[in-house]
Amino acid sequence: MGRSELREHIFKMIFGIEFNDADAVEDQLELYLDQLEGVTEKDRKYMLDKAAAIASKAEEIDRMLNERTAGWKTSRMNKVDLSILRLAVYEMKWDEDVPVKVAINEAVELGKKFSGDDGPAFINGVLGKLA
Repeated sequence: MGRSELREHIFKMIFGIEFNDADAVEDQLELYLDQLEGVTEKDRKYMLDKAAAIASKAEEIDRMLNERTAGWKTSRMNKVDLSILRLAVYEMKWDEDVPVKVAINEAVELGKKFSGDDGPAFINGVLGKLA
């Protein structure tokens, strides 16, 4: 599985966390991965570890986002954009394997695929302020 495809699955996992109780998150992530075909154990571990790391830093990431978005606090953002932003901010700040420009570009591409018409520009603008 390529990095972009892994990232898309991680985004979906992060998005799903928003709709589950904290005590059910681990089971929900496992269920999601069980539905994927052809996933290697290495890819499965990578996705689980990264989704868990992002979830553990969600409060810190949200604080960073709230400091840089005027009039668009995380509590008002749609869950798709917020999930994409959390993934991208995590990659920008804590994932040394992902260059900042790649994290931003991949986030914009996810926005084009999953967000509304204004999503990609919004995501790009917020991440540009963080970079």
